[in-house]
Amino acid sequence: MELPAAFISRMRNMLGEEALQSFLSSYDGERTQGLRVNPLKIAREDFLHIENFRLKPVPWEENGFSYGEPDRPGRSVLHEAGLYYIQEPSAMSAAALSGVHPGEKILDLCAAPGGKSTQLAGRMGGKGLLVSNEIHPERAKILSQNIERMGVRNAIVTNETPQNLAKRFPGFFDRILVDAPCSGEGMFRKEEQALAMWSEENVRSCALRQQEILEQADLCLKPGGTLVYSTCTFAPEEDEETIARFLAVHPGYTLVNPAGSLGEKRMEWGMDTGRAEWCAPKVHGVKIPDSVRESLVRTLRLFPHHLRGEGHFAAMLQKGGTLLAEPAGEGPADSRSGSCPAERSRDRKKRKDRMRQGAAAGAKGRPAGAASLKEAEGLWHDFAEAVLRTDIAAECVRDSASRFLLFGDELYLEPGGLDLTGLRILRPGLHLGQVLRGRFEPDHALAMTLHAADALHTFDLKQDMPQCAAYLRGESFPCDPELKGWILVTVNGYSLGWAKAAGGMLKNHYPRGLRRPY
Repeated sequence: MELPAAFISRMRNMLGEEALQSFLSSYDGERTQGLRVNPLKIAREDFLHIENFRLKPVPWEENGFSYGEPDRPGRSVLHEAGLYYIQEPSAMSAAALSGVHPGEKILDLCAAPGGKSTQLAGRMGGKGLLVSNEIHPERAKILSQNIERMGVRNAIVTNETPQNLAKRFPGFFDRILVDAPCSGEGMFRKEEQALAMWSEENVRSCALRQQEILEQADLCLKPGGTLVYSTCTFAPEEDEETIARFLAVHPGYTLVNPAGSLGEKRMEWGMDTGRAEWCAPKVHGVKIPDSVRESLVRTLRLFPHHLRGEGHFAAMLQKGGTLLAEPAGEGPADSRSGSCPAERSRDRKKRKDRMRQGAAAGAKGRPAGAASLKEAEGLWHDFAEAVLRTDIAAECVRDSASRFLLFGDELYLEPGGLDLTGLRILRPGLHLGQVLRGRFEPDHALAMTLHAADALHTFDLKQDMPQCAAYLRGESFPCDPELKGWILVTVNGYSLGWAKAAGGMLKNHYPRGLRRPY
């Protein structure tokens, strides 16, 4: 690999001649590839028994593994089922550093394509609020797709500027992750474009952008909250100097040493730390106090010649003040569903009458009225009663600040009870399904959050069965004539999507946009 001369010169100044040769030699080997098991779908131990990949544990992420070049996990149906996410091992370090707990309010400010967001979601266990944001529309779509595939229930996906989020959510989040856009020096072996676009000017430009993003992140963070900053680059201008300048301008923040095993074993695992000498005494006109430069030893650096990873930088900062725990909100009264079964039965009859009237009106040339939120909720409860063992959405509404939202004829379960008006939203929570002329049609996103035990009827495929590939291609196939209605299709017992049984056939409802010629 032909690396830029200016890049090599800077790395020589940072590492010294002997370490530089070791660093450069790492580029001659195979790039490190990894995957992270999704705890929302499957336990780590169970995963190890169903796949034959040659895996080596990633020490800083309990669900992380590196795999060899001959393995092709992206081609497995279990990847489509969301059992794991393909993620480079050193990139797993930032979310591992974050210390996220279930029930917290988390913002992933630069979230696409979704590796760190889904890693955070796994640690949250479906409890709390995760706002995953991406400013670029096309990348935001990929982020939303990965949130769906991994079965995340408690995430809102936004396509906003950091400035707009700061205006809407001042001092709101317990923890914020900023995996900042960077010059991508840790991506040189993975993406040719990162190498082709590298320049010293791009490094400086990225550093300025990162400082602005951190300013907006500060506005969103609660007093006492934590901010994790990470990049996949080695440039001190984007790493130590960006952190040092932020600390100099915001003296209420302090750099925090990694906690737990990450703090105790990071040197054993091959992680390095930032260094004071890699930070200039003045950064973009701001004088850096000696105490700040010395504190940079608390940051983490992952170099490819010291561990199995392509390279990363991570730092955790704590904001001054006391983090106050807030009780779960009750949400707007009209978004709750607390009716008893008898009331639901009466409501169900009224809904059917209204829908019949609406259909008749439509047949006479008058538009049938769209369902109200209350009607949509009722149709959801009817669906849950007929198809699921538990009304999962109703339980979420009762037990948290979640609420039902109706966008057009699309019904969502929105976590957090937030006011989302005026924001560019790709996914306002879990997409339950669509209301169509008096019936409820479940969305693929709902299927991906379910376990086999959640559904009254399942149709299980094995990953090496021809029918499994046929399902992913969108084909329908025969089934037991006794099966009727919505069926959760599973692979090896894990949810894969919906089908509808009628007349001894399973009509395929796997989304057209996801179908592949397996």
